[in-house]
Amino acid sequence: MKWKSIRYRLEYMVFKCLVAIVDSLSYRQSVMLAHGLAHMLFFWLPRKLTRYEVCRENLKIAYGDDLSDERADEIILGMWRHLIRVIFEMIQMPRKLRRENFRECITFHNRQRAVSAYLSERPRIVLSGHFGNWELSLVSFGLFGFYVGAVARALDNPYLHDWFKDFREQSGHYMILKSGASEQISQEMERAGAVAMLGDQDAGRRGLFVDFFGKPASTFKSIGLLALQYDAVICVAYARRLPDDFVNSRWVRYEIGTEEIIDPRDPQFSGDVRAIAERYTEALERIVRRDPEQYFWVHRRWKSQPGMKAKPKKKQPAKVA
Repeated sequence: MKWKSIRYRLEYMVFKCLVAIVDSLSYRQSVMLAHGLAHMLFFWLPRKLTRYEVCRENLKIAYGDDLSDERADEIILGMWRHLIRVIFEMIQMPRKLRRENFRECITFHNRQRAVSAYLSERPRIVLSGHFGNWELSLVSFGLFGFYVGAVARALDNPYLHDWFKDFREQSGHYMILKSGASEQISQEMERAGAVAMLGDQDAGRRGLFVDFFGKPASTFKSIGLLALQYDAVICVAYARRLPDDFVNSRWVRYEIGTEEIIDPRDPQFSGDVRAIAERYTEALERIVRRDPEQYFWVHRRWKSQPGMKAKPKKKQPAKVA
């Protein structure tokens, strides 16, 4: 236990040093550093550490034989560049992105649909995936007074967890820990509030299997159930990084978009959880297909498959009176 505490402190110290360095860099310098670190991760580190085989397996499932080995490696390298840049952008965001210069960095797609849904008097579920800069989407909502309860998993390192929690809450949102989140989410729905969550992770053997890239993927039932139970509108959103422009831009450029609005009142859903899950999963797939380098291929999205048996529970040793 003592060693774990020491390790967490050391990890946090290294992270804080990185924060200090990155926060002092210019736009171009931070991009160059991110690309250099991604190159080291991809070419120098053992592939087991970077979960290369998991990424390749996921891409094989998603694209089949249409994807060459060269293109697969391009996507994986691009993914690492993107993920490192996301962390760098989070570090720089408080001093780089403000309401006054928002239009220099952000463009919108289907903005009116999102605003109309958000200004309704009904509960809202802002749904996205591990794509683009999902943290930037939250900050963008907060800058204009649209606050949400952000559902997220607690990080193992408590010091890093507190840093990310402070980052998310500085723009007016509050965190809902994924473990035991149902009560807080229900309270938010009952008062016609809004929650933000990521809906593209494996839901285990008890999940609802719907196609993602044409292959069955275990999907959480809870999103559709919440929408039906509380008459909540689902807004499938994304934040997609646009090509860099070092000449005319002082920082990164993103497109924040609404891919789909799912209203459980629509007759085509009529209380059907599966139909809702299929609709938002199709929307997430369209988002990923446009820019696969900006998706988190490290996660084993197709880990669970239909027909897999649940693992038997381990027998607990008998208690001695």
